[in-house]
Amino acid sequence: KKSEVSAVMAKADVKPRSIRHARKWSDEVENLYRFQQAGYRDEVEYKQVKQVDTVECWPETGFVKKLQRRDNTFYYYNKQRECEDEEVHKVKVYVY
Repeated sequence: KKSEVSAVMAKADVKPRSIRHARKWSDEVENLYRFQQAGYRDEVEYKQVKQVDTVECWPETGFVKKLQRRDNTFYYYNKQRECEDEEVHKVKVYVY
C-alpha cells in the first residue's frame, strides 16, 4: 500500500509539510538514510526527479539496493543495516 501512495505522490510533485529528525533506528530510517546519502529527501523526491515507478530493494530486508544520484553515478547498498547509531539523529523524516 505504501508504494502505491508514494507512486501517486511522485507524480503530483508533493512537497513535505514538516520535518523532524529520527530518534532511533528503524527500517524506515534506514531507507531514508540511503536516499539522503544519494542526495534526495526520500523515495517521493527520488521518484519525482528520476521519473521511475519503483526503487530496487533487497527482497530479504526490504532495504534500498541501488540509487542513481543526480550526476547519474550509482550508489550500491548492502543487505544489512548501514546507518550506524551515531548517524541516526542526522536522518530527516519528512511529513506530507
